Amino acid sequence: MSFKVLICDDSSLARKLAKRSLPEGFAAEVYQASNGAEAISVIDEHGIEVMLLDLTMPVLDGVGVLEELRRRMLDVFVVVVSGDIQPLMRDRVMQLGALDFIPKPINAGQLQPILRKFGLY
Repeated sequence: MSFKVLICDDSSLARKLAKRSLPEGFAAEVYQASNGAEAISVIDEHGIEVMLLDLTMPVLDGVGVLEELRRRMLDVFVVVVSGDIQPLMRDRVMQLGALDFIPKPINAGQLQPILRKFGLY
């Protein structure tokens, strides 16, 4: 099983690390966005199924993306990958529908168990 995956982070290095963390054969296609507004456009255009989402970005932040997904009732599996690891922020993104929260920098050892837990890998 493979998915259309969107990596949304304003850091190109963080996007590169996130892409490397995807399990072999997991992603049929990988799209990238540098802010939340771009992410919403990519989701609309390509029907994204799984997203790795940063929280702190220009234009539209990760919380804004989660709120927009919820408002539009879009079914995207979101894993937040962020340096903002405050418990209150973690709770907020989980309430908005994120599957899990990974502190930066991401690696494959962190992502694969989450994908397995939700039956995605």
